[in-house]
Amino acid sequence: MAMPQSAAPLPHFGAFEAPAGWRAIDFISDLHLQPSHPRTFEAFAQHLRHTPADAVFILGDLFEVWVGDDARHEGFEHRVVEVLKDAAGRRSLAFMAGNRDFLVGAALLQECGVTALPDPTVLRAFGEQILLTHGDALCLEDVEYQRFRAVVRTEQARSDFLARPLAERRALAAHIRAASLQHQQRDGRPETWADLDAGATVQWMRAAGTPLLVHGHTHRPATQELAPGFTRHVLSDWELDDGGSPVRAGVLRFSAHGLQRMAPSCGPALDSTP
Repeated sequence: MAMPQSAAPLPHFGAFEAPAGWRAIDFISDLHLQPSHPRTFEAFAQHLRHTPADAVFILGDLFEVWVGDDARHEGFEHRVVEVLKDAAGRRSLAFMAGNRDFLVGAALLQECGVTALPDPTVLRAFGEQILLTHGDALCLEDVEYQRFRAVVRTEQARSDFLARPLAERRALAAHIRAASLQHQQRDGRPETWADLDAGATVQWMRAAGTPLLVHGHTHRPATQELAPGFTRHVLSDWELDDGGSPVRAGVLRFSAHGLQRMAPSCGPALDSTP
């Protein structure tokens, strides 16, 4: 049963005004980049290199886990940083934190040339207003997660964690991730996981003055009417490596023609997207 709307107080809505010259914005989320998923990483890198969009907005969970910006100097994290820096020289990039990478900080984004997006943010572009959010804050039915989220997002909890040595943070993150995987296996496929509370979501949209919502987190790509005049577009997760899961990766492109779902760009010779 969904919790009452009063359980999700209205947040502060950030704002982003797209430059008049932009022709298209790509929305992506839930790539969960990690060393054991090289195909997903390569698809991400290829899309950032070859998309014709003027901007790519990453709406959370770019990383499977992020333990602090000092991790950016080595290993797999450094490879991702190099891709972001290269792409930011070609087009605008913006990042909104997800539940897996909420510890991404100003140091990483500044080095990569990426704009920080508050969660939620009202985007104004192409004569429309769209509300952008990762989505986890509105999954009110998952009471256990909301309690956990409220604790780990405090400044004190962040400071305490980031004060630990990097190796210790990596080990702790691996332990937490293993426990999360066990929990997911018990709960079954994403179709059985908690979804956004429809009432609270529409309340956000009304307050923001946006008839459209774009979000990730739930791994259930779809377009749905939540109430008359209020529609949400759920982004696809990216999973190109795990043989036990559906292979998929999707981009939601926003332009003067509206919102269009498509496959990631993969280069001039192979790209089948418009």
